[in-house]
Amino acid sequence: MLLLDCTLRDGGYYNAWDFGHNLVQDYLYAMSVAGVDIVELGFRSLKTDGFKGAAAYTSDEFLENLNFPSDLTIGVMVNGSELASPDTQKADLCALFPLSADKARFSLVRIACHAHEFKDVLPAANWLKERGYQVGFNLMQVADKCKSEVVDLAKEASRYPLDVLYFADSMGGMNPNQVRQVIQWIRQGWSGPLGIHTHDNMGLALQNSLTALDEGCTWVDSTVTGMGRGPGNARTEELVIEIAERRSSPVNMVPLMRLIREHFKPMQERYGWGTNSYYYLAGKYSIHPTYIQEMLNDSRYDEEDILAVIDHLRVEGGKKFSLNTLDAARQFYQGEPTGSWDPSSMIKGREVFLLGSGPGVLQHRGAIESYIRRKNPLVVALNTQSGIAAELIDVRVACHPVRLLADCEAHTQLPQPLITPVSMLPEDVKESLASKQTLDFGLKVLPEVFEFGQYCCSVPNSLVVAYVLAVVTSGKAERIFMSGFDGYGADDPRSQEMQNLLSHYQACSEAVPLIAVTPTRYSLPAQSIYAL
Repeated sequence: MLLLDCTLRDGGYYNAWDFGHNLVQDYLYAMSVAGVDIVELGFRSLKTDGFKGAAAYTSDEFLENLNFPSDLTIGVMVNGSELASPDTQKADLCALFPLSADKARFSLVRIACHAHEFKDVLPAANWLKERGYQVGFNLMQVADKCKSEVVDLAKEASRYPLDVLYFADSMGGMNPNQVRQVIQWIRQGWSGPLGIHTHDNMGLALQNSLTALDEGCTWVDSTVTGMGRGPGNARTEELVIEIAERRSSPVNMVPLMRLIREHFKPMQERYGWGTNSYYYLAGKYSIHPTYIQEMLNDSRYDEEDILAVIDHLRVEGGKKFSLNTLDAARQFYQGEPTGSWDPSSMIKGREVFLLGSGPGVLQHRGAIESYIRRKNPLVVALNTQSGIAAELIDVRVACHPVRLLADCEAHTQLPQPLITPVSMLPEDVKESLASKQTLDFGLKVLPEVFEFGQYCCSVPNSLVVAYVLAVVTSGKAERIFMSGFDGYGADDPRSQEMQNLLSHYQACSEAVPLIAVTPTRYSLPAQSIYAL
């Protein structure tokens, strides 16, 4: 059996493949003495957009500056999508691999392919073998393929001179029984060496890897601390122990554990790879883990955003990652907006006091309550905000389906009516709010658009602030006092998103004057609640 560590290749999805020279040298030594057979140092790629570190290209120049232990086989990976065009495949291979294997400092090339690319990319194996390379193919996303598809792909692979055929649990949703089944299917068309690459969405990466070895796989992948796209992979520090036991050979773990302490644990604390409940759901519903990784690294996405996107992708499909799809999934309302409540019946000509969730409400509660009692504005609270006396709040506004579902019990206990696009909400949210007095004002999310209608609106994003501004504007309020819109830190992307939203609103010809009456970081006209 052969253990292949692909930390610098798969882990690069977190740090743009930017590993320092000292780390790489320490890593190579640790792999050698821990009993790892092969290290995949990174990708070979012709794509040059954006900054990526040396391991994204694993150039011959980069390799020349490294000292390799003599007992390690060195490999690189190519994405099959870069070789899928029959018209340019040979030229692309020549550009990617200008040296033959006897002159290069690596001897293994693996090509990662989706099923739809597989047959077009397989001829690259002939070209690489002619130049002396070992060749492996990684077949991705096999978990959702039927038996006939897997057998057909395996038979196709057997027509080419592959040294190993891998299958990857790309979505991290496989269990040991499914691993056994896929191996049985592949064996109906492929009799050569077989490998497995596991993901740890559901905490089964190690168990699935060991099951594959028990079932006859002879190649297995791992990464240090599991560092890899999304939740990561089977952990090298665990697999080397299991494989050493199977080989009945001693293993020196000291350099590997030192490598983890000095290099990889600090990176893990910074980038946060490893499985969690979100990755578990992604594995369960065959959602590409990069969706979760992107959202966890973007503070604009809170818990309800992430769960709502997962729910959307579960229904609509999320096997292929796309930033456009992610943006669309964050917006929850499709089709033309509908509603039945006219906000002008409550709001027209009135001064609105809008309560956000920032600490400014509690900090200045006394002055806010005094003003409301004296001036009697229409008091509108976002979601379940309860920073002032409940009897002073007239109405609440919420529009986020998952936030509504999470808050439904609280809403049913709160006395105020709830403005929400109720007729457009998912059925489970409607059922949860069945006993609640709701005012149905429709919502459509359209980038860069604010439109104000009698029964519905269009807003640029699904933030409740966008929705409430549209409600109050459609209701023809006189002006809006804002409290609890303190803002976020300067580096927090939510700050810019909110500022863009407020600026966009203020530029509308129908916009109602906004006045911040407690401290805010946003560019808003301001007055003190104490001076009103």
